[in-house]
Amino acid sequence: MKATYMFGAGDVRVLDVPDPRIVDPTDAVVRVVRGCICGSDLHPFHTMEPTEQGSLKGHEAIGVIEEVGPEVRTVAPGDFVIMPFATQDNTCVHCRDGVHTSCVNGGFLAGGQSEALRLPQADGSAVTVPGVDPAAADDALLASLLTLSDVYLTGWHAAAMARVAPGATVTVIGDGAVGLCAVLSAREMGAERIILMGRHQVRTDLGREWGATDVVSARGEDGIAEVLELTDGAGSPVVLEAVGLEPAYRQAHGIVRPGGVISRVGVPQYATDPVSSRSQFSRNVTLTGGVAPVRAYIDAAIPKVLDGAIDPGRVFDMTVGVADVPAGYAAMDERRALKVMVDPSL
Repeated sequence: MKATYMFGAGDVRVLDVPDPRIVDPTDAVVRVVRGCICGSDLHPFHTMEPTEQGSLKGHEAIGVIEEVGPEVRTVAPGDFVIMPFATQDNTCVHCRDGVHTSCVNGGFLAGGQSEALRLPQADGSAVTVPGVDPAAADDALLASLLTLSDVYLTGWHAAAMARVAPGATVTVIGDGAVGLCAVLSAREMGAERIILMGRHQVRTDLGREWGATDVVSARGEDGIAEVLELTDGAGSPVVLEAVGLEPAYRQAHGIVRPGGVISRVGVPQYATDPVSSRSQFSRNVTLTGGVAPVRAYIDAAIPKVLDGAIDPGRVFDMTVGVADVPAGYAAMDERRALKVMVDPSL
């Protein structure tokens, strides 16, 4: 089969490799129906040190179960499933607490940019989609279901950790796929005003469709000043940081209101906190967020996609086959694509 590996910064290759197989009794083998490239994949694409063995890529996928290990009980061959980017048993103490990304038997999915993958902890990591035949489903539905493996529910996690409530004023930093999904989530939670900080008009236009009431294209001090002006100098009570780069984090601290909350879900690309803890302490600012426990949210999200209440699949604006995944990385890196979907049937 064809599988995507990264061998270093800018070095993405599609290889012919053996089909995946059951290794542990809790595994399943899944034929990938749709996968995608994540914005977080661009971090190693920029910085990864060269390696001879390469790293199997793709942590977002939906697919059909082909084989299960002898200890798998809740899914069976033929089931159409969503696979959260973190694998989990869904039974340990951390899973029961809703922090599935800290599962004692968990890890992270790999192989979503391939034709098939091995899914560890299949009972906890495969979520069946009821009543959907992927062979008959339209592309829009498959795209929205795919976002439930990561990007939409990462945006939801940002808003949930910030406890966005009806009537809230929220600022979202970043017009990437996660930022846009955070806008959509904040709207669903009843936010009355949503300020989107982004400078790519095609993306911010989608943000407006999804609930953004204001768009700020300026960055740095100019962007901070504009948000402060929009909030009568007080700052934003809720800030959702969906980038992970130091300038975005500094911007979040610059616009948050005293007593407010910053929820960050962009994977931090800085080794130490670039903002003084005393600054955060003196203004009573709460810092929250983290790696999204998708499995905690996914069961409630599936019906919203199936009944058309939300359409987060619109973040995908380019589709490639597995053989063309390297071109998909280039398109996202060059901002020619917002988020690239991988269709192994192409």
